[in-house]
Amino acid sequence: MANPSDNPIADPTTNGAPIDALADVLPLTARADRAGVLKVGGCSVRDLAGAFGTPLYVYDEHTIRQTCRDYLHDFQAQLPGARAHYAGKAWLSPALTEILVEEGFGVDVVSAGELHVALSGGMDPEHIAFHGNGKTRDELQYALESGVGRIIVDNDDELTTLDELARGRATEQRIMLRITPGVDAQTHAKTTTGLRDSKFGFPLPSGQAEAALVRALEAPFLDVTGFHIHLGSPLFNIEPYADGIATIGQFAAEMKQRHGYEWREFSPGGGMALTYTADRVAPESERYAVQIAESIHTACDTHGLPVPDVHIEPGRSVVGRAGVALYSVVSRKHIPETRDYVTVDGGMADNIRPAMYESTYEAAAAEQMNTVPSLVATVAGKFCESGDVLVRDAQLPSLQLGELIAIPASGAYQIAMESNYNLALRPAIVMVNDGDARLVRRRQTLDDLLHLEL
Repeated sequence: MANPSDNPIADPTTNGAPIDALADVLPLTARADRAGVLKVGGCSVRDLAGAFGTPLYVYDEHTIRQTCRDYLHDFQAQLPGARAHYAGKAWLSPALTEILVEEGFGVDVVSAGELHVALSGGMDPEHIAFHGNGKTRDELQYALESGVGRIIVDNDDELTTLDELARGRATEQRIMLRITPGVDAQTHAKTTTGLRDSKFGFPLPSGQAEAALVRALEAPFLDVTGFHIHLGSPLFNIEPYADGIATIGQFAAEMKQRHGYEWREFSPGGGMALTYTADRVAPESERYAVQIAESIHTACDTHGLPVPDVHIEPGRSVVGRAGVALYSVVSRKHIPETRDYVTVDGGMADNIRPAMYESTYEAAAAEQMNTVPSLVATVAGKFCESGDVLVRDAQLPSLQLGELIAIPASGAYQIAMESNYNLALRPAIVMVNDGDARLVRRRQTLDDLLHLEL
């Protein structure tokens, strides 16, 4: 995470105090011009809204690239040869995939759709890991035909199907077994995945993980390279990684002793957190790297195991800060002695996270970045749900109809979870870099809503 003092957001010729408070949540290239208009990647958001409309998702290419480089540098400094697979479920597109390829990242996918998009963006299938607890037979067949580097096997039925398909092709497929270690990630209940009672992975305490390994080792065309765990997301507390790795290290030692199996690869999963609000700053990538590396070395030293090749899977922390959701104010409402509402032209159809996870964000008047806030208001969406609230108690200046509201840290799990609720049109996406704005997804049209109807 960049130090705000090393990356001033406001131009030095303006009053930068109000925007400086958002230094940890806005993209690395964010600035306020002399008129107080937010610029990202050298592009004025006023100009972007004029060219592409709102709601608009703006991604800063520089922030994505720098974050990728930080992850590889920090992890390879601790674990030489460590590889990174971006968690595609956070947001995936051909344009993003091209950047990931150039920055030396692989990608993990959880569906045939994500696999197709990754391949369309030029990702080498060898650098793709296929995850998911509900892979269909067709998806597994597609993965085999595509030559994905790893399939992360999640359950007994999947193992049976994959064994059958691999035998039919008489082609070896590398796999990792997803193990549920029974560790509490201390995060939201809906995104906790490492507990014993989880729909994901082979439970360890019950003996099912060991039984799965024995079965997989007997499959003639499956090469078990190692184990995978994923504890949950986002993990602001890094301690659960130590607990999870210690548990899986002991399991690996037992499997070596009882079955002669020695792991070659290990993935601690992802879960790296993102700073959404100024009062809760996520750990830097270096802290995750040190914690994970120390835990792996401790486990290996304790049990006399070789240090495996390590694959990390950051997702939201790679693209989250790079994305800014841009909206226009469509109405204002003052309820005396109760609340002020500012309603924008987007909401839960493009960002379901506040309604689903009680997620919190910052909001900024994107054309008044140098104006001292004078209003505490709830930024509400336009959809027919009382729960369609994007930001509660936002500190804002007085706003006019049509003014732009920017919500930072919007790059992950927003577009990826969007819908056409109320038959709203899906927003356009633009990638900005050094003053250039490139449309990477056009806005839906009304006619698009009818294309699948018969």
